[in-house]
Amino acid sequence: MSKKIERSGLRTWIEVDSKALAHNYSEIKKNLSPKSVCMSVVKSNAYGHCLVDFAQEMQKLGIDWFGVDSMTEAISLRNNGITKPILVLGHTLPEMLQKASELDVSITVSTYELLTAISTTSFPKKIKIHIKVDTGMNRQGFLESEIDTLIDTLQKKSEKVEVEGLFTHFAAAKNPAFPGRTLKQVAIFTTWIDAFKKADHDPITHASASGSAIVFSETHFDMVRIGFALYGLWPSKEVEKSSSHRLLLMPILQWKTIIGEVKKIPKGSQVGYDATETMNRESKIAICPIGYWHGYPRALSSVGYVLVHGMRARVVGRVSMDMITIDVTDIDTVAVGDEVTLVGADGDETVSIEEIAELSDTSGYEMVTRINPLIKRLYF
Repeated sequence: MSKKIERSGLRTWIEVDSKALAHNYSEIKKNLSPKSVCMSVVKSNAYGHCLVDFAQEMQKLGIDWFGVDSMTEAISLRNNGITKPILVLGHTLPEMLQKASELDVSITVSTYELLTAISTTSFPKKIKIHIKVDTGMNRQGFLESEIDTLIDTLQKKSEKVEVEGLFTHFAAAKNPAFPGRTLKQVAIFTTWIDAFKKADHDPITHASASGSAIVFSETHFDMVRIGFALYGLWPSKEVEKSSSHRLLLMPILQWKTIIGEVKKIPKGSQVGYDATETMNRESKIAICPIGYWHGYPRALSSVGYVLVHGMRARVVGRVSMDMITIDVTDIDTVAVGDEVTLVGADGDETVSIEEIAELSDTSGYEMVTRINPLIKRLYF
């Protein structure tokens, strides 16, 4: 079935390139230490790429683990045929512990409160936990000063828990020119590892997300957690500049819509809400049925670009809740029903996630994760 037939009845849709995804995974694996396995981080609707569809593709490719934010996401994966190990990276509610045990889902433990909840809950089998330690992010995690107390607490709860993993997260690992903070966190994490092994624990150790996994091989440990890079996106300009000569990432997402209306308006016409833009020439405009409800940033009003027939067309006037207006004066034969590329390539032109994020004064991470999850994702 062609993409054109698949998107029948859709006014806007996302296309995801499975071959580009396989390429990215292969590139990342070549960059890993031989002993390290790979977790595909699919939280937040797989960074806007569709949680279930993306995870199913990654399972076909042989990924080792999945990382999600919540038990809700983990349940969705288990209900849709995902059998690989899953780790809930975010907070797990005590009432979801029973489900985690039933579905063989590992959970993050970063507080004594959650350990207490585990000790007072009945499970069909031991619950698998990954201890999150705070080595400098100052977000989730136990502090270095708590090592002895935590290990003692875990020993007392050994009938209920299996300490499957030990992990941390880096605060500033996206600029290889400034490794000091990351290396300091590595040293603290190594202290935790030594203490756990001394206490006869042998956990899976992991610390790296995409940025540190690409530029700091000493952070790979037993497993790396790859999110952004699998989607073909660079964690930062600094990582791209330092590593693009040896690592080729291919964006896998394209976001498209259609033209719903075309009209000519006279010079001096004011477009959109609050008449924020006045046309300085007789213009041909087109209206597309997407807006900020769909995740297209309002910040792109009068500055954003889309692609029509391989040419750039500027967004004019305000981005509305469900519509944008684009200037197609210099593009020939534009007609109702024509395809419009909001993100991606058309011919020799490209509108990238990075471009949109920069114009919107945000990050690529926020841009992709805020694309409305109700929009159909088409994998091909």
